[in-house]
Amino acid sequence: MAENTSEIRYLTPTTVEVKKKKYCRFKKSGIKYIDYKDPDFLLKFVNEQGKLLPRRLTGTSLKYQRKVAQAVKRARHIAIMPYVADLMK
Repeated sequence: MAENTSEIRYLTPTTVEVKKKKYCRFKKSGIKYIDYKDPDFLLKFVNEQGKLLPRRLTGTSLKYQRKVAQAVKRARHIAIMPYVADLMK
């Protein structure tokens, strides 16, 4: 009886969180040019306040993160996207 006390049994299996591997959506789908005239696509890389999301959250590679940043800046400059907004999404 004393031998079984160290064994712990659960009625339901314990949940182990498996994190998804981050991937660059541009490399995966073969996108080479990021169009600054497409604000709906660029909104995926911007938070509610209008700030660019970092690479660690989006999973974008460094090369494409720079292109996304440049495209967002161009879209803001020609007034397709706002610089600052309250609850943009």
